[in-house]
This record gives sequence, C-alpha cells and structure tokens, in this order.
Amino acid sequence: MARELHRIYCTLNNAEAMKLRFTTALILIAAFALPTASHAATFTLNNALQRVRENSPRLRQARENLNAAEARTEGSRSGWYPHLSAIADYSYRDPISEYQGMKFMPANSYNARVGAEMTLLDFGRTAKGVSIARSSEKAASLSLSLTERDLAYTTIQVFHTMLFLREAVLVQEKEIAALEKNLEYTRTRYREGVATRFDLLSTEVRLASAVTKKTDLESELANQSIALSRLCGLPEDEPVGVEGSFASVEQGEEESSFVVSALEKRLELRLAGEHERTAIRKTELAERACLPVITGNLSWGTANGFLPDLEEMRPNTAAGVRMELPLFTGFAIRSEKRAALAMQRAAGAERLDTDQQIRQEVRQSLNSLRASRQNIATTTLQVKQAELAAEHARTRYRNGLATALDLLDTEASLAEAELSNLQARYTLVMNTYALKRAAGEPLEPIQQPDQKTP
Repeated sequence: MARELHRIYCTLNNAEAMKLRFTTALILIAAFALPTASHAATFTLNNALQRVRENSPRLRQARENLNAAEARTEGSRSGWYPHLSAIADYSYRDPISEYQGMKFMPANSYNARVGAEMTLLDFGRTAKGVSIARSSEKAASLSLSLTERDLAYTTIQVFHTMLFLREAVLVQEKEIAALEKNLEYTRTRYREGVATRFDLLSTEVRLASAVTKKTDLESELANQSIALSRLCGLPEDEPVGVEGSFASVEQGEEESSFVVSALEKRLELRLAGEHERTAIRKTELAERACLPVITGNLSWGTANGFLPDLEEMRPNTAAGVRMELPLFTGFAIRSEKRAALAMQRAAGAERLDTDQQIRQEVRQSLNSLRASRQNIATTTLQVKQAELAAEHARTRYRNGLATALDLLDTEASLAEAELSNLQARYTLVMNTYALKRAAGEPLEPIQQPDQKTP
C-alpha cells in the first residue's frame, strides 16, 4: 500500500513538473514572440506618405539636383564680378639683348603680381546665361515636386492595394469556412449513403481551389508589403501592415472645371513651359555669339628688368582694355543658332503635347470615375442577390432539394460577388485619386466620415 501511494505521489509530482515545464515553455515562446511582433510596422496612409517624404532616395536625388541647379545659378552671375588672380613666375634667358656691353634685360627674370579682369560689355551674354540658369533651377524645383507627387501616388496605390488584398483574403476565408462546413455536412451524408462520392470530391476540389486562391492573395499581399517597405525606407526583413479602409468623396461632374484646374496646376505643363522659355533664351544667347566682348584688366606687382639696375625688384602697374570680335569660328556660331532654334521648336511641341495629354487624362479619369460609381451600385445588388441565393441553396441542400453542385455554385457566386464589390470599391477610390492627380490637386488622403461599407 505504501508503495502504491508513493507511486501515485511521484506520478502527481511528475504531472506537476510537466505542467510547470509546459507553462515555462509558453512563457519563453511568448517572450521571444513579443519582440518580433513589436517590430511589425503598421501605417496609416498619412504615416506612409510622411515616411516616403523623409526616406525616399528618389526624393533625395531630386533635392540634390535642385541644390546643384541653385549652385549653377549662383555661378552664372560670376561674369558680373571682377576675377582676381595672383601670379608669380621665373624665367631664364640666354642670350640676352645687349649693346656694347650694356644689358637691356636680365638673364634671370622674376615677376610677382596681383591682377583683376572684368567683362565691361558683352551685349547681354551674362544676363542671358543667368536667365537660363534660373530657368533650369525652376525646372529642377518642378521636377522635385513631380517626384514627390509621383511617389505619393505610388504609395497610395500600394497602400490601397494592400487594403484590397487584405479584404479579399477575408472574403476567401469566409468562403473557405462555408466550404469546410459544407464538406463536413457532405461527409456525414456520404456516410449515411445520401450523397455520392462525386459530391464529396467536388466539395473537396472547390475547397482546395479556394485555399489556393487565398494563398495567392496572401503572397501578393506580402509582395505589396515589400514594396511599401521599400518606399518607406524600412529594412527589407521588417513586415509592414496597413490601417485604414476604402473611402471616397463625391466629385463634381463638370469636365470644363477640371480641365481649367489641370491647365493651371499641373506641374508637367509648368515644366514644359520652363523648358520652352529656356530654349528661347538659349536661342537669344546664340544670336549674340557674333557680337564683341570688351574686357578690362588691371594688375599690380613687382619685377626686375628695369634700367638702370636690371636686378632690382621694382613695383609696377599695368592696365588695359581688350575687345574681342569673332570673325570666323568654323561655322560654330551658325550651328549653335540652328541647334537652339530646333530645340525651341521641340520645346514648343512638348508643351503642346503636354497640354493635350492633360486634357485627355482629365476626360478619361472622369469617365472611369463615373463607371466606378455605376459598378458600385451594380455589385452591391449582386452581393445581396448572391447572399439570398446562397441562403436558399443551403436550406434546400439540407432538405435534399438541391445537389452539392448547386450549393457549391451558389457559394462560389457569393464569393465572386463580394470580390467584385470589393474590386469596385477599390477602383472607385483609385479613380478618385487619379482624377485628383489629373486635375493637379494635392494627393492628400481622402477624409470622410466613417461609413459602413457594403
């Protein structure tokens, strides 16, 4: 009896020890899992856009291009200021000029001076160069704004694609849950001899297909997460989640107002205008290439070689004016004029093409937005009809009035209708942003009171 009690006691102790080890293992797993979960970044659209503005290498590149353009503008003004330089040289001559033993120059010449040279008149060349540099600086600034806008639009696309895929995964999970329930019911009926092997196999195939589709959606969601992580400048191995929902606002249907807004605000048109103005100024600069340039120079220094003592270092001053007029440059000036005129015409064509493209984008965006709204209404009705059909099919199947294929078809139709409605809502939001982009409006997150989505 004592031995039996001892065995029971040891068994209880072993059970308590096992329980303690199991509890310890759970605590350790949780301890290791918590830091991993804490590293997962979840962004709202505002957070994502802010991180992109702070961390994007493309934006840093565009900012540095603007800094370089500002430096070139500052450097182009140098023609309006004197250029100072210090010169020191030594030379040895042999033989030297002399007459009857009298030397007129030293064999060893030393010269040190400080000189200044300044353009007095260049007939507007420097002013045109400054204008061209300023125009290039404005173009670089517009390019920076364009890069910011394009990155914001890309971020918005990736963000809402992740929202769409996340909702699509939930729809698939709902379909999988329904199919698993149907499969369990079909197995029961198969064991009872009411359902056939074909009914069971059909349900299993539909379930496997739904699981595969869910896996594909999760894979694409992971790919979009990688894209958002790169845009936000996060480490490659850090998971990214999104927080938000589809929201859209009503836009006016007046096409002319959107076109006017686009022509006033689109950065592409302003950039094309700067390119055209730059080309015009380059043409004007090329036309001044045949005009003279007048420069003045002044220097002060010390040198030897002055009579009566050729070796004595004496201070000296020099001043002068020089005019340079190109007479023949091997047809370079004529070629520059032709090239400048061709670039001017090309810039004019670019501006015209940009104008036409902007008008086209506005009209297409409005048409797409109208179609999206219609699709929302249509797919919402389809979801309601599919839900009612699925409910009836389940009831009829349980009562033996419908086949397994009928039930599977209605479940698939319900999932397809819900995905179509989700796709329509996603398309409506993206078309709303596309219209804002086409009209030149800021690509800020759409603000709207929370609504229950269909």
